[in-house]
Amino acid sequence: MYCGRMQDRQRTTDSGIEIRPFYESGDLGDFDPDKMLASPGNYPYTRGIYPDMYRGRPWTMRQYAGFGTAEATNERFKFLLSAGQTGLSCAFDLPTQMGYDSDHPRSEGEVGKVGVAISSIEDMRLLLNGLPLDQVTTSMTINSTASTMLLLYQLVAEDSGTDPKKLGGTIQNDILKEYVARGTYIYPPRPSMRIITDVFSYCKENLPSWNTISISGYHIREAGSTAVQEIAFTIANGIAYVEAAIEAGLTVDDFAPRLSFFFNAHNNLFEEVAKYRAARRMWSKIMKERFGAKDPKSMLLRFHTQTGGSTLAAQQPEVNLIRVAIQALAAVLGGTQSLHTNGFDEALGLPTEKAAKLALRTQQVIAYESGVVDTVDPLGGSYFVESLTNEVEAAAWDYLDQIDKIGGAVSAIEAGYMQDEIEQAAYEYTKNIDSKRKIVVGVNDFLDPNPGDQEVFPIDPAQQLLQAKRVAQLKAERSQEPVTVALAELERVATDGGNLMYPMKKALAERATLGEVADTLRKVFGTYQPTR
Repeated sequence: MYCGRMQDRQRTTDSGIEIRPFYESGDLGDFDPDKMLASPGNYPYTRGIYPDMYRGRPWTMRQYAGFGTAEATNERFKFLLSAGQTGLSCAFDLPTQMGYDSDHPRSEGEVGKVGVAISSIEDMRLLLNGLPLDQVTTSMTINSTASTMLLLYQLVAEDSGTDPKKLGGTIQNDILKEYVARGTYIYPPRPSMRIITDVFSYCKENLPSWNTISISGYHIREAGSTAVQEIAFTIANGIAYVEAAIEAGLTVDDFAPRLSFFFNAHNNLFEEVAKYRAARRMWSKIMKERFGAKDPKSMLLRFHTQTGGSTLAAQQPEVNLIRVAIQALAAVLGGTQSLHTNGFDEALGLPTEKAAKLALRTQQVIAYESGVVDTVDPLGGSYFVESLTNEVEAAAWDYLDQIDKIGGAVSAIEAGYMQDEIEQAAYEYTKNIDSKRKIVVGVNDFLDPNPGDQEVFPIDPAQQLLQAKRVAQLKAERSQEPVTVALAELERVATDGGNLMYPMKKALAERATLGEVADTLRKVFGTYQPTR
C-alpha cells in the first residue's frame, strides 16, 4: 500500500547536504581521477588503505565488553572468543576512567556499571586470566587513565612470559574529545597532551606493535554532531596530536604509523560510506603535505568503527537489529579495519549474552554471506557516492580552516567552538524528530501499542562490594614503602620533566593503585575545570 509519509520530506543527508533526484557525471564537479579513483592501497587511499582489503581476510570483529568485576568480564571475553570474535575490546567503569579506585567515596554506585572496574595489577590479572595475549589484539576504550591501563596490561603480559614486542592492540588515549564531547577528563588539556606524547615515545621503544591512540569521532557523533563535524573535529584533534608529538621531539614517521582512528556508523548508509572515504583522503593529504611524512604507513587512516549507540531505541528494541545491520554494512562498504556491532537491547542496559551473540552474528553474515567482501570499494565510481564524498570532504575542510584560524584544536576546545557547533547540530536533529521531518521507527511513528516486556542485563550490587573490598585489602596487605618511594619518583618526574611512563610502570609493579597514580599527577597538574 502506498505510504505518504515520505512525499514532502526534504531530501538531505544528516549533515544537511542536499540529495538530488539522480546523479550523473556532471555532478562530480572538478573531477580528478587520480584523486578520486586511484586504486586501493595507493595515495590518497580514497578506495581503501590496502590493495586487497577484505579479499585477504575480513575486518577484525571486535565486540565491546566490560561490566562488574574483572572475573565477570573475563567470562564474557571467553564467551565471545568461543563464538568467533577475533579481537577483544574492553569497556571500563566510570571510576576507572576518572582515576578513582573502587573503594573511593566518589566511586560509590558506579563500580562496574558501564564497564569493568580495574584498580590494580591484581584486577588486570583477573581480567586477562587464560586469554592468549600473544594471539589476540585488545582494544581498551579509556582516555585519561589510558597510560595506566596500558602499563598494567604490559606488566601482566610480561609476568605470563609474553614478549611485549608481540603485544598488539589499541588504547583510545584521545583526551581532546573528552573536553569536546564526553567529559571523562582529569587534568587540564596541556599536561594531558604531555602524557599522550609520552605514550607515543614509550611505545616506540617498548611496544612497537601497539596502536598508541585511537583518535575518536565516535563520542563526538554520540554527543550530537553531524557526519561532517565528526570527521572534521576528529581530524582536527589528530592534527593537534601530531603537532604535540613533533614539538616533543619525535619525528613524524617514528610515531604516525601507529596512529589509528575510531568512527561512528549511523543509519544514512551512503553518507556514512562517503564520510569514511573522505576522511581517508583528507588524512593522507594532511600527513603528506602538512607534516611532510615520507613513510606511506604514516599516511594511512586506519580506523575502527562502532555502530551508533545514540541511534538505538528503547521502544521496539528488536528493530535495532536492522539499524545495526545497516550501520555495520556502511562501515564495511566504507573500508573499516575493525568493527563493533551494538546489541539490540543496549538502549535498556548492558547487552545480554543473546544480544551480544546476535550482534556478532550480524558481522559474520555480512562477511560470509553478503558478497560485499569480494571486491574492494564496491561503491567506488558511483556518481552519487563520489559526489557525496566530495561534498562531505569540502564541508569538513571548511571546519578545519575555521579551527586553524582559532589556533588549532586545543584553542578551539578552550574557546568552546566545537562544543557549540555540536550542541547546535544536536538541537536541530532533535527538532527534526519532534516535528517528524525525520522519522524514527517506533519512536515518533509506527508505534507499538503493546510493547511487552524485555529481558534486561542484571547488575549485581554484591559485585561492587566485592571489588571495593578487594582494593582495600590490597592496600592493607602490600608492602607500603616501595609504593611510597615509587610514587614520589613519579611526582618528581611530573614536576621536573621526563617520560612519565617509566616511573608510572615502576609504581604499578609495586602494586600502587590506579587512583594513587592519578592522585600523584593531580597534585602536580591539577584538575580541569570547564570555564563555560
